[in-house]
Amino acid sequence: MTTAGQARVALVTGAARGIGRAIALRLAEDGLDVAVNDVEAGEARLHEVADEIAGLGRRSAAVVADVSEPQAVESMVERVVSELGHLDVMVANAGIAHVKPLLEVTSEEFDHLMAINLRGVYLCYTAAARQMIAQGGGGKIIGAASIVGYRPFPLLGHYSASKWAVRGLTQAAAMEWAQHGITVNAYCPGIVGTAMWDYIDEKLAENEGLRKGAAISKYSELIHLGRVSVPEDVSKFVSYLASPDSDYMTGQSVMIDGGIQFS
Repeated sequence: MTTAGQARVALVTGAARGIGRAIALRLAEDGLDVAVNDVEAGEARLHEVADEIAGLGRRSAAVVADVSEPQAVESMVERVVSELGHLDVMVANAGIAHVKPLLEVTSEEFDHLMAINLRGVYLCYTAAARQMIAQGGGGKIIGAASIVGYRPFPLLGHYSASKWAVRGLTQAAAMEWAQHGITVNAYCPGIVGTAMWDYIDEKLAENEGLRKGAAISKYSELIHLGRVSVPEDVSKFVSYLASPDSDYMTGQSVMIDGGIQFS
């Protein structure tokens, strides 16, 4: 529980680059102390993000952990609380994409994607909720869904399924934890200029016989605001979800996609 004068503490997973990095830095700019997480392959970049947070005058901790592993997630939350004192905001941002026709997706590929995109979010949600309930005072739990959780794209069927599931998990968690003062919401980015979308573009272009860059250009024509988003477009909305301004909002999965899909 945060007492008067204490900074609120956030934990952002998948924060070594892209949207996760932007979210972590924005929350630090908002005055939160921010712990950041990623897998071992991103450790060097993760420490750079922690250093950037420290440069903004906030405390940070860099925690290497695989969010698909239950004990790793429990240990991550314990370490954040040990180093920063408590946990007020959990941003379950970590996720992967995989582009392949459904008829060619192997069961191993399906399970691997679901382990990170769905089980990872579930583990982060529940570990954070247990900590928030124990310390009292409520909290903010925020998850990464996607536009494909509303509007699947071809060759992203299993990825789309994982993000639809995050929406359902978010709604159920919001119902169950409202009594503890915990709000649970998700953000649904559209086409974002990140390494993940570079990969998606490359694979879509290969499948459709297009040059690299052509696939993302094709789908970008659907954006009514006329530009591909940047990570900061998403981090601004997560800033709102993490703030007291969103205290009366829960169970929502909101698109930040420049107007591709309307709910």
